[in-house]
Amino acid sequence: MGNVGGNRNYGYGKQLAWAGKNALADRYGQGHFSTRATHEERWNQFAHYMKAQGINDVRKITPTVLNGHNQFLKDLVSKGGMSVAYAQNRLSTVNVVLETMRKDTVLTIKPAKIIGQRSHVRSTIPATVRPDVLKSLTVKPGQERTMLIAQLTRDLGLRFKEASLLDTRKALRQAKQHGRINITQGTKGGRGKGSDRWIPVSNQCLQTLKAATLIQGKEQNLIPPNSSYKQWRVHRYNQWRAMTKQTAINGFHDMRAAYACERYQAITDYPAPVITGKRQADKSLDQQARSILAQELGHNRTDVVAAYIGSSQ
Repeated sequence: MGNVGGNRNYGYGKQLAWAGKNALADRYGQGHFSTRATHEERWNQFAHYMKAQGINDVRKITPTVLNGHNQFLKDLVSKGGMSVAYAQNRLSTVNVVLETMRKDTVLTIKPAKIIGQRSHVRSTIPATVRPDVLKSLTVKPGQERTMLIAQLTRDLGLRFKEASLLDTRKALRQAKQHGRINITQGTKGGRGKGSDRWIPVSNQCLQTLKAATLIQGKEQNLIPPNSSYKQWRVHRYNQWRAMTKQTAINGFHDMRAAYACERYQAITDYPAPVITGKRQADKSLDQQARSILAQELGHNRTDVVAAYIGSSQ
């Protein structure tokens, strides 16, 4: 890549966020879209933090400056505002971008050493387990699609991509006819024959789907026809962070966790273990619920469900 920002950010761009995006393009080329998009989203948050410290040039990032950012994430984790896994991923992205820009590993850190070992068992209650949390958000003009995506991830336990590519008109017809919908687009790892993924639809979800069909119009999904999925994803993630900045909502994955907690209680008549601190349902009923949730969340293994509802112990 040519020098696009003078000496600032080692020639990758004058603005820190933009420079990081260029560095990732340099590192991964035109492929690895999903990996690049994920790194871009995390790097943007790092750039936002650095801007608040008055830094917009990687050349000014010293070990002391970096330690301040590391401690910031560590404090968020200790207060329950961020998962260990996500904090580690944030730091991994910083490593990737700084190594690409600097062409060395001088500032490279070990995320697990700073944040602690990650656990695949959820220990924090998702903020949106209370349905009124989403309803309390103020939706400004231009934010309607983002809010609908958030509601679909909460109401159906969908991944962001699945909610984005959902044909809400078709889903609404299925919901009215069967009381559930089949997720076929945007699923992780592809779909095999006979791997239907039916998800039950609540009255709240019916209202969400009706509102979504009005926004979707004659299109195939909620992504505007003049936007690529990549453009859509970056813009919506940035917009969602701005909308939830003053709240305890920690991203789209937390809404999947809230859905899982709600469904666990519907299946077992007991709160999810992450809410009570321990499993209250008997072991066979707990395993039955985890098996159902694994299918509804689009996973092949029941052990993954612990990341959503807590331990089975």
